[in-house]
Amino acid sequence: MISAVVLTKNEERNLPQCLESLKWCGEVILIDDYSQDHTSEVGLTMGIVVYKRHLNNNFASQRNFGLEKAHGEWVLFIDADEIVTPALSDEITLVTRKSDNLITGYLFKRSDLMWGRELRYGESGNIKLLRLAKKTSGKWQRAVHEEWRVEKGEIGELKNPLIHYPHQTISEFIADIDRYSTLHAQELAKEGKSANILKIMMWPKLKFIQNWVLRFGFLDGTAGFVVAFLMSFHSYLAWSKLWLTERRNT
Repeated sequence: MISAVVLTKNEERNLPQCLESLKWCGEVILIDDYSQDHTSEVGLTMGIVVYKRHLNNNFASQRNFGLEKAHGEWVLFIDADEIVTPALSDEITLVTRKSDNLITGYLFKRSDLMWGRELRYGESGNIKLLRLAKKTSGKWQRAVHEEWRVEKGEIGELKNPLIHYPHQTISEFIADIDRYSTLHAQELAKEGKSANILKIMMWPKLKFIQNWVLRFGFLDGTAGFVVAFLMSFHSYLAWSKLWLTERRNT
């Protein structure tokens, strides 16, 4: 059986489409961070198992909680602003039924649809995420930009992409950047990394060059430029917040 786990926080707008795309799963579990809208009600109305649990700014912990609650041999993690296409669900069903398969985890390509177009290049066009694995193969680590560390077996890659509808407005994008850069700065501190003027000046520029030039983000036009610029701003905020934290602690 395949169990799907969805993390939510005020996602009543996106959730119906997401859950509709998971009807083929043997079990769907929703872990809700005490939404202020009707997210939980949407899940319950669609027959989904709903757990309420505070995120406490730790996505790995929230995902590991979902991993513990899942009953399937394979667990699929999907965000509320993502959908699984029929082609992808067929592929997942096929690979998880192979009894002689040494692969215990699969990478997904993710297709970002923003502002009326698909972003094929830059950071969006280079995203591969480990979202499907056997329940006992590993744990999620890192509070933000979390990773599923599969320690048993081999890692494969699926051909069909996961469809993602992120940041449908600039205000949402900027709000997310502010939030995630704070969490990222905290994780950098835990990893023993420190900030200085060179990192604050250079990392954002290098990030922009990487996404806009080296990863051909310019081929996505204005949308590609906006994403590259804002992800560079994310880097600037994270290193600046780390520097301010270090100053307060000295």
